Amino acid sequence: MLQKINSLKAEIEGLTASSAAEAEELRIKYLSKKGEVSVLFNDFRNVPSEEKRVIGQALNELKNFATDKINELRQAAEACQASAEAAALDLTRTPAPMPLGTRHPLKLVEGQIVDIFARLGFSVAEGPEIEDDWHVFSSLNFAADHPARDMQDTFFINREPDVLLRTHTSSVQTRVMEKNQPPIRIICPGRVYRNEAISARAHCFFHQVEALYVDENVSFADLKQTLLYFARQMFGPETKIRLRPSYFPFTEPSAEMDISCNLCGGKGCSFCKHTGWVEILGCGMVDPNVLDACGIDSKRYTGFALGMGVERITNLKYQVKDLRMFSENDRRFLEEFQSAR
Repeated sequence: MLQKINSLKAEIEGLTASSAAEAEELRIKYLSKKGEVSVLFNDFRNVPSEEKRVIGQALNELKNFATDKINELRQAAEACQASAEAAALDLTRTPAPMPLGTRHPLKLVEGQIVDIFARLGFSVAEGPEIEDDWHVFSSLNFAADHPARDMQDTFFINREPDVLLRTHTSSVQTRVMEKNQPPIRIICPGRVYRNEAISARAHCFFHQVEALYVDENVSFADLKQTLLYFARQMFGPETKIRLRPSYFPFTEPSAEMDISCNLCGGKGCSFCKHTGWVEILGCGMVDPNVLDACGIDSKRYTGFALGMGVERITNLKYQVKDLRMFSENDRRFLEEFQSAR
């Protein structure tokens, strides 16, 4: 009996398995109820009483040895298989199924605006969204008691010193003018924040694109021609523009620009409130106080600035009636722009 035990132990010691399935077959062969180790346990009843203690101990050692050996073979086979699968795994592939996305409509329109101004020689400038009072208000000729400084319009992070979320990308213009002398020709896209109630027509954050051109002998005629070129490139060659007097602290004179409604062709519809015109941006000649505050000689240089809301332009191009749809990440809405350039 002891000889059988030793012989079977030597046989088990030499076992190999190239897969977990082969290890399972070995477990069944040796450790199942009808396995070879179990057969020896069944023969234990025929062992003489004086040999039972020695034989019983040897049988228990054999069973433990067989269990450990087969478990070791299974673990080694599984580790080898996992290693082979990992080596064959292409980590550059996206998980499946992975539906293809599309560019966000705001980014599509922002890219078109930037591209149009790039043809006129404007380069992109960017700045921080967390700003200070000087770059957002004071350097732009805002009076100390201007309503825009109030908490109802601006998100203040700290009041002393004033640290806030920028309310317009004009802060980028002042940063560029502080560090550079004319000629300056930049366009400033970015996200801005205002403390407003969220609705279909307004949001507490939105996107702007502002442009600035400062050089010698820059006139309002240059501004008008730039605006006309932009409007026709953006909305079509038949687009008309008109300028209405307005007020902004950082420009003088200032104007609001309307374009002929691209839905009705200027004849009047519900979208343009039957006026034939739709307002799209504000503009004007840079106030000399702003140039002086940024270290630019206002007696030598002049400039114009303009700014528009990207959501507003996107609404005009795609007739999106609810601004909240731009930030809700609804795939059904975003998939509508898969064919847009």
